[in-house]
Amino acid sequence: MSKTEKLAQHLEKLQINGMYKNDFYWTWDKTDDELDAIFTVADALRDLRERNISTKVFDSGLGISIFRDNSTRTRFSFASACNLLGLEVSDLDEKKSQIAHGETVRETANMVSFMADVIGIRDDMFIEEGHKYQKTFMDALDEGYEKGILEQRPTLVNLQCDVDHPTQSMADLLHVIHELGGVENLKGKKVAMTWAYSPSYGKPLSVPQGIIGLFTRFGMDVTLAHPEGYEILPEVEEIAARNAQASGGSFRKVNSMEEAFKDADIVYPKSWAPFKAMEKRTRLYREGDKAGIDELEKELLAQNAQHKDWTCSEEMMKLTKDGKALYMHCLPADITGLSCEAGEVDNSVFDRYIVPLYKEASFKPYVIAAMIFLSKVKDPVAALRELEKRGEKRKEF
Repeated sequence: MSKTEKLAQHLEKLQINGMYKNDFYWTWDKTDDELDAIFTVADALRDLRERNISTKVFDSGLGISIFRDNSTRTRFSFASACNLLGLEVSDLDEKKSQIAHGETVRETANMVSFMADVIGIRDDMFIEEGHKYQKTFMDALDEGYEKGILEQRPTLVNLQCDVDHPTQSMADLLHVIHELGGVENLKGKKVAMTWAYSPSYGKPLSVPQGIIGLFTRFGMDVTLAHPEGYEILPEVEEIAARNAQASGGSFRKVNSMEEAFKDADIVYPKSWAPFKAMEKRTRLYREGDKAGIDELEKELLAQNAQHKDWTCSEEMMKLTKDGKALYMHCLPADITGLSCEAGEVDNSVFDRYIVPLYKEASFKPYVIAAMIFLSKVKDPVAALRELEKRGEKRKEF
């Protein structure tokens, strides 16, 4: 029996009817079975790809990508995922659109969505703006479909907003599942999601929020660590606490990186901006106060500089379980002695984990493809089996 057939048999047992023609905003909106399905389909698509079997379930159609912030991994992961399934990709470059001439979100949404199957949106820069933009965009597509403007309603994949980064956190967790030898081995593992020093300003909160919002679903003992003043969204902390209680894991907050790293199985040191500061930046942005934004940036860089000891050093790694915790990062990392004078992680630590870090990133295209697959394919079990039965080899020259 092939790996894909085993995965199809597992998928058959899951209750996932609600995923068809549905959007993906954040992980805590999905059931346990739905998260399981994404991991399962991602692994099946990867297995087929590794055996050079075509996974095209579309013979035409578009994936529209909208990146309102810079991106390398997520941008190319979305393009790879669409291509894997047979969709072409068109990127909305707002600088080349009519948005600058007053085109509304409602109008943009409908104009770019003709014959589109999926919309991937990244909008993570401003608190209370990213998710709002995604929701406004998709509400406009509901109206366009209902009134006959669009022949079908594309589904959304959240490629990062101000609240969650679901494709990142799910790729991260799928990496952990593979590293630990199965989802059954996650329970009781200690995870340190910690702030780390960066010489740059304004990194989004959605990565740490995504990690604590997802990893607590699987019975893991998750610690969120940051200096005082670097709090994240309190609503997400509440979600993490509820998840931990339901799964038999734990969630706690500390203001010591050393405490979080002690005996940790997994460490995820990552810089982010203080929630309150990001609220202020959003207000200044709305007011068009560029001078105020510049002044806030100076204040936050000075605040960061007071915590240069929050770094993933060799000494810090020695505190972890057997000194061999799995080091994780969404990339790119601020690497001390390589990309900056002082940053999130020592060059020696980063270099030692470079292969697993790149493997971690490699799961993202398959996670995104699985999200698209499950939202657009009515019978995903039959579709996986048909792909394998057909066994159409990708052309090799």
